[in-house]
Amino acid sequence: MTTWEELAAHAGSAYLRYSFTKGTAQEVGFLVEALEISPGHRVLDVGCGPGRHAHGLTAAGARVVGVDLAEAFVREARAGGAGPVFVRGDARRLPVRAGAFDAVVCLCQGGFGLLGGGADESAALAQMADALRPGGRLALSAFSAYFAAMNMEEGESLDPASGVLTEHTTVRGPTGEERPFRLDSTCFTPRELRLMASAAGLEVDAVWSVGPGRYQRRAPTYELPEWLMVAHRPGATLKRR
Repeated sequence: MTTWEELAAHAGSAYLRYSFTKGTAQEVGFLVEALEISPGHRVLDVGCGPGRHAHGLTAAGARVVGVDLAEAFVREARAGGAGPVFVRGDARRLPVRAGAFDAVVCLCQGGFGLLGGGADESAALAQMADALRPGGRLALSAFSAYFAAMNMEEGESLDPASGVLTEHTTVRGPTGEERPFRLDSTCFTPRELRLMASAAGLEVDAVWSVGPGRYQRRAPTYELPEWLMVAHRPGATLKRR
C-alpha cells in the first residue's frame, strides 16, 4: 500500500499540473458562499496537499491554516506564496486548538478518504468537528461508492466489505519521471457520511453530488464521482464580520 508521503515526495510540484486541480477557483468560490466565509474568518484546511485551496481561501480574505501529513506537500504549499500557515500534521491528531476555527475544509479525499476504510476516518472527522467553534461549518468531499461501482476501470478493484477502491496507476513527477503507485481510496454513500458526521457531533446541512471544478448544490446522483458534505457544529450562529 502506497503511503501519502511516498506519493507526495514523488509528485511534488507536478501535482498542481494534474487535470483535477484546474477547477480550484470554482471550488473555492463555491465554498466561500456555501460556508458563508467572510474576510477574517479562520479556516482550517485538513489534508491541504500543496495548498491550492488554502491559497484560494486566503485570497478571499480568510485566515487559513493548512495541515498535511506529507512534508513534501507542506514545502510546496509554503512555496506557493505568503498568507496561509502550513504545518505538518496527522488528520487523526490535528495539531490545532479545539474550537479555534470558523470553518474546516477537507477536500480531494485528503486527510479522510485515504485512510484505509477503518476507524481512522471516524477519528479524523471527530478531530475536524472538535476544531470548529460552535456554529462553525465543515465542507468535506468523499468518493461516491455508487459511481465507483458503476464505473470500474482497468486496473481498479472495489472491496465490497470495506468500500476501499484500489487503483494501480502511474504518477509523473516534476521532471517527467513516471513511477507506479497503488492508491487506496475509501468510497462512501450519503447515508454513511451522515451517520459518521452525527457520531462526530455534527449536524449535516446537505450532501451534494460534485466533481472536480463542478461544486454545485445537486442532489445525490449516480452520475458524479464525489460527494460534498456540508455540516455544522451545533451552537451559536456563525456571524459575518
